[in-house]
Amino acid sequence: MDLSLLRTFVAVYRAGSVTLGARQVGLAQPTATAQIRALEEQLGQQLFERLARGVAPTAVADELAAEVAPHVDALAAVVERGLERSSPFSRPMHLAGPAELTTTRVLPALAPLVGQGLRLRISLGLSDDLLAGLSAGRFDLVVSTTRPRVRAVTAVPLADEEFVLVSGREWAARIDRDALTDKGPGRLADVPLLSYAEDLPVIRRYWRTLFGTHPRGTAAVVVPDLRGVLAATIAGAGISVLPRYLCDRELGDGTLVALLEPEVPPINTLYLAHRTGTEHTPNVAAVRTHLLMQARLW
Repeated sequence: MDLSLLRTFVAVYRAGSVTLGARQVGLAQPTATAQIRALEEQLGQQLFERLARGVAPTAVADELAAEVAPHVDALAAVVERGLERSSPFSRPMHLAGPAELTTTRVLPALAPLVGQGLRLRISLGLSDDLLAGLSAGRFDLVVSTTRPRVRAVTAVPLADEEFVLVSGREWAARIDRDALTDKGPGRLADVPLLSYAEDLPVIRRYWRTLFGTHPRGTAAVVVPDLRGVLAATIAGAGISVLPRYLCDRELGDGTLVALLEPEVPPINTLYLAHRTGTEHTPNVAAVRTHLLMQARLW
């Protein structure tokens, strides 16, 4: 049986789409379709049911994938090592993640590898869009703020980000923090909220976790970058909830004030995601391992 047919089959099986699977193995969609049909003819059984969008594997495909996918991945890794024997970084690494975390934590962590020959191509955006791009083969690694539930994508926990309710000095002087601790967020009803999205995602998570309720009202300022939210908060525009890694320096020098210091602060787990089966390719393995080690210090 032709190995190239099995490689295409595994890619299509994981992607749930002939088009996406073809892209991942560098084929045109008609070529991948022809290879799947050729494999079905050799087996004498149907592997996929064609849907309006994508394909659904049959029981035969499930069984075949379980048998051959680990071996196809292992052979692909051997080929990659042969191509990249001189350096794991002979190809650019396409990495994507949220703007704030990528610029303040991920890029500094990868700086030593650049000195070893790593070439980085960075994309910034929202996790759902970036994970879709990962599945489609546009990225090699994605740092996600949510646990991926995308077909053909595997992820491991990278780090936890802790959330802090913060304000600038002026609002901190006006807010009764003892009353806030004792009586809850009603004490903040007249304080402007600063958020990176209209639906107050980070603030809503904090309120729900710590107060068991939802924030009232709408945001006074919406800026789609937490660094902008940080700047507006320091300037006295209102209060917000920020990840501690982003504002730790400002909390330390007093330009920003933590309005609450709960014993168990709200957190969110960050994930490092790759396409299933690519974790042993040299460039992905090197960057992935380095990030997982560096994230312990975050």
